[in-house]
Amino acid sequence: MATLIPVFGDQLSHGLSSLAGQDKKACVILMAEVDEETEYVPHHKSKMVYILSAMRHHADDLRSAGWTVDYVKLTDAENSGSFTGEIARAIERHKVSALCVTEAGEWRVKAMLDSWPDRFDIPVEIRPDDRFLCTHAEFESWTKDRKQLRMEFFYRDMRRKSGLMMNVDKPEGGQWNFDAENRKPAKRDFAMPKPLHFAPNAVTQDVIQMVESRFAGNIGDTAKFGFAVTREDALRQQKHFLDHALPSFGDYQDAMLTGEPFLWHSILSPYINSGLLDPLDLCRAVEVQYRAGKVPINAAEGFIRQVIGWREYVRGIYWHAGPEYVESNALAATRPLPEFYWTGKTDMHCLSQAIGQTIEHSYAHHIQRLMITGNFALLAGLNPKEVHKWYLAVYADAYEWVELPNSLGMSQFADGGMLASKPYAASGAYINRMSNYCSHCRYDVKQRTGPKACPFNALYWEFIARNEVKLRKNPRMAMPYKNWERMTDADKVALRAHAQQFLEKLG
Repeated sequence: MATLIPVFGDQLSHGLSSLAGQDKKACVILMAEVDEETEYVPHHKSKMVYILSAMRHHADDLRSAGWTVDYVKLTDAENSGSFTGEIARAIERHKVSALCVTEAGEWRVKAMLDSWPDRFDIPVEIRPDDRFLCTHAEFESWTKDRKQLRMEFFYRDMRRKSGLMMNVDKPEGGQWNFDAENRKPAKRDFAMPKPLHFAPNAVTQDVIQMVESRFAGNIGDTAKFGFAVTREDALRQQKHFLDHALPSFGDYQDAMLTGEPFLWHSILSPYINSGLLDPLDLCRAVEVQYRAGKVPINAAEGFIRQVIGWREYVRGIYWHAGPEYVESNALAATRPLPEFYWTGKTDMHCLSQAIGQTIEHSYAHHIQRLMITGNFALLAGLNPKEVHKWYLAVYADAYEWVELPNSLGMSQFADGGMLASKPYAASGAYINRMSNYCSHCRYDVKQRTGPKACPFNALYWEFIARNEVKLRKNPRMAMPYKNWERMTDADKVALRAHAQQFLEKLG
């Protein structure tokens, strides 16, 4: 009789809680590629290649470490198409007496795990996922008696708990946050570091062929696939970032340049979120670089804030808000997602750049997501659930627990301010300030109406006018509404009419 340990595609960690303290000879690890995971949104081809290849390589690593691994491929003739179906088949194959699994990362998977005790009539142990710094109970305790759940204050608690970038009980450098130093536009730099490219080996080539055949109609191109699919290669990319990109990461983390999809970003989020890299170990390595005088404080603090601050915070919000969070639509946005989100074919150069590189690489950095694709969706009143499904589908690092609060909360303000203190809405002026996109665009960022006017400009003021009842009382929106009030009635009418004409053409 054996204990069956299911391992999912976001649990590719040797230190997984379900493996801790187990007798390897008395256990069977089950890993399965199933239709219910590959088809619940139309995933980017490269995202699927990354996850499935990383799973296959991780299975080999587990076997090398002495575990018995039962691996079911998507194309196996007997594959049931669901995790629960594969558990049932594995119980029969291995005479299983008990199940042990690390808790789910998403609500839909949690519902599946919760059904297993009744479904299989054997003991099911669900262990906490200890790869996170903040437990569910700790986050719920933090939310109590707070009128606003702001990340900045949560982040300070995580700094204290982890000891990262702390000087005894004070923040290193005398302040918690150096974000004001991290908003510099970038110029083209031919010495700009490039992330490592990992040529697909035979295992990955097999996955690519299967994905291209089985999911031919999905978004994306695997021709330039170069993600790491092993922990060893993910660690190589981590070292490359620490040595070459981290020193300038802080200064230029919000910058955007035509033809430069990566700039000084780490490209480590797919590996962190799937489990190949340990986030706390990574943050400690960043701190070592700072303490050694190799990187400035704004770079080290800015990166660590994204991981132990923002990443942990959005996970807490996801579980705190509940499964109904996905239906949030505080601004009553209903417009369908335009076709160009899937093709990148639009005259708006900033959008064509952000979406084009998404199609090519299954990657865009956080400002491209928030202030280009997300900002347009917010201004145009796109349905936030459709926006969420798009982000979940197209990015290699997207799992619902991390993507949903970022898209519905931070990007679309669909939760009414639970997560973000204000809508992240901006006209073309912001894009022009933080990028060189506007200089390559057929539209003129300085014009607000007329055939050459940047669509973001009129859309911004239409958004302000359309949502006045819901947003005017927000203290962080006081200045936009004062500026709106200063406009003449004729200017207001012209801006809103121009925006409506654009939206009508949008469909």
